[in-house]
Amino acid sequence: MIITLRKGTKQKEITAVTEKVKGLGYKPHVSRGEDITIIGMIGDSAEKYKEVFEAMDVVEHVNEIQKPYKLASREFKRENTVVRVSRNVEIGGKKIHVMAGPCAIESRDLMNDTGKIVKEAGGTILRGGAFKPRSSPYAFQGLGEEGLKYMEAVGEKLHMPTISEAMTVEQVELLSKYCDIIQIGARNMQNYDLLKAAGRQKKPVLLKRGMAATVKELLLSAEYILSQGNYDVMLCERGIRTFEDSTRFTMDLNAVPVLKKFSHLPVILDPSHGIGIREHVGTMAKASIAVGADGIIIEVHPRPEEALSDGPQSLLPEQFRNLMKELNLVAKAVGRELLD
Repeated sequence: MIITLRKGTKQKEITAVTEKVKGLGYKPHVSRGEDITIIGMIGDSAEKYKEVFEAMDVVEHVNEIQKPYKLASREFKRENTVVRVSRNVEIGGKKIHVMAGPCAIESRDLMNDTGKIVKEAGGTILRGGAFKPRSSPYAFQGLGEEGLKYMEAVGEKLHMPTISEAMTVEQVELLSKYCDIIQIGARNMQNYDLLKAAGRQKKPVLLKRGMAATVKELLLSAEYILSQGNYDVMLCERGIRTFEDSTRFTMDLNAVPVLKKFSHLPVILDPSHGIGIREHVGTMAKASIAVGADGIIIEVHPRPEEALSDGPQSLLPEQFRNLMKELNLVAKAVGRELLD
């Protein structure tokens, strides 16, 4: 249920409403826009208290949220959410951010070399996997905490926020010590204990769409994180599995305008996984910006032939530099910004 307060409501009046919600056994979720404040009262049978809040003078009106994903919906928040990361990076506004780096953190030198490439080309967030979910149990699984330390050091040196993936509840706490953004991968989109753990900590979360998940299922997974009190959630389209086998996955560009219509959360696209072929990653990255993405996450490796994970889809340094210039042109064409 959504409780919309009158314009110009004072903080003490907002507090009075939230305390009333708590007193009825529900958790209040406050969304403050430019003109109005909305309080979400989420839970079973919340609508039976509709008249209680309608009787309060500070309340403008009360509506039931129709979507099954309550806090992620446009009904709860009309304005686009802007996720504030460290180092003055804000995702969801006019500026488009590029997260880039190797698929897996392989060594200290690799992170240093790749970080410089990404930073100099205009990338704003450094990515790298310390824990890698692999189809084969014999494939490289990542360096774990040692890798996180390498990436943290490079991020500090280059003044760049960092992002890495958590696969278990225990890893969420560990990553929150070293990284600025916690990623939940496609294989864990419906790992509800992991989602709730990500929601209980305060770092922004990038939630990837499962390879066989619908848009609705993605938003419901985001709802698990939001319901725990962490509102800094970004949705990531990374390609879905279809009958087509000429590419690694089918990148669902349709999902971007649909997500933007249904939800206020920023949308990131992952063309590296979405198509899985180096020569086509740039094309899909440009298409991502054209359809309204708030950011892109790309794999870059100075020596992809030596990569321990996803070498065939990782861009070479010169390819990444050229792509950043091209992405900037597309961003300007659609009224956005990319390079400073």
